[in-house]
Amino acid sequence: MTRTPAPIAFEPEFVQGLRYLFEELVVFNKYLGLEITSITPERVSGRIAMRPELVGHYGYHRAHGGVVSAGLDSMGGLAVLAAIGARHMHETPAQRLTRFAKLGTIDLRVDYLRPAIGDYFDLHAQVMRLGSRVASTRMEFCAADGKLLSTGAAAYMVS
Repeated sequence: MTRTPAPIAFEPEFVQGLRYLFEELVVFNKYLGLEITSITPERVSGRIAMRPELVGHYGYHRAHGGVVSAGLDSMGGLAVLAAIGARHMHETPAQRLTRFAKLGTIDLRVDYLRPAIGDYFDLHAQVMRLGSRVASTRMEFCAADGKLLSTGAAAYMVS
């Protein structure tokens, strides 16, 4: 009989540390209003509330494409950090949080499927492969009703 390993649960201080890094210390994320709603080793989620500063087309009140791509890129990076955090559970939360300094986007692809119109947007990301030097991710940018508006795929340098 094969036993499935128990799911990894992050310590509250690790989750709080990641939130602080992404919501406060990354100033552009703060400007976007990116709020992290969920962090697990398998998937991360966040939300961006629409406001006038994020409008890309004044006639339709849709979010600028840069808001979409920056949000997806940030969520992909957060997913990588969550996966690295899960891989290094033997380290303290503070040690795992220092790994943020080594993270960098290598490549980002965004497919804009529908206009980003709404009161808020939900973003999701997961790591497809975590290597010793490069991680690959998939991301989603969704409307409040769950409709998929944009997708992203990215590669990140992790060491």
